[in-house]
Amino acid sequence: MTAKGKVFKYGANVDTDVIIPARYLNTADPAELAKHCMEDIDASFVSRVQAGDIIVGGPNFGCGSSREHAPVAIKASGISCVIAPSFARIFYRNAINMGLAILESAEASEGVGDGDTVEVDFETGVIRDITTGKSYTAKPFPDFIRKIIESDGLVGYISDKKPGCV
Repeated sequence: MTAKGKVFKYGANVDTDVIIPARYLNTADPAELAKHCMEDIDASFVSRVQAGDIIVGGPNFGCGSSREHAPVAIKASGISCVIAPSFARIFYRNAINMGLAILESAEASEGVGDGDTVEVDFETGVIRDITTGKSYTAKPFPDFIRKIIESDGLVGYISDKKPGCV
């Protein structure tokens, strides 16, 4: 399981209110949420993001309210992975449940630049900055989390295990 894309880099404490502003929480439609992803911190994000791109954030990414809309908006916008030194606990779990890959790496967060092209190997935790040639490490996903992400989230994982259950 790998990801490769252009980096959108943000600072520390990116909260769920800037990931998906509260004024758009009247829908749970992923495509509609994606249209407004990151607009309060980066108005051009939705017009520039491409499928497979990667967000690199600072510490405490996803802080704020516990809305599941935030990882849904990020994933639906085309982002394949979010890398940060740390994540708010509820955001971390919501991201896994929604099938959004997230990795903790302080060194990648510091070293990777906005616009760099990055390749991520989720099984080994290696993050390679193709632009600079530097490599960084993150703790790889435990097998069960990798399977949840590969199943497009917890609901997909459960339905894979128990056909007809969901």
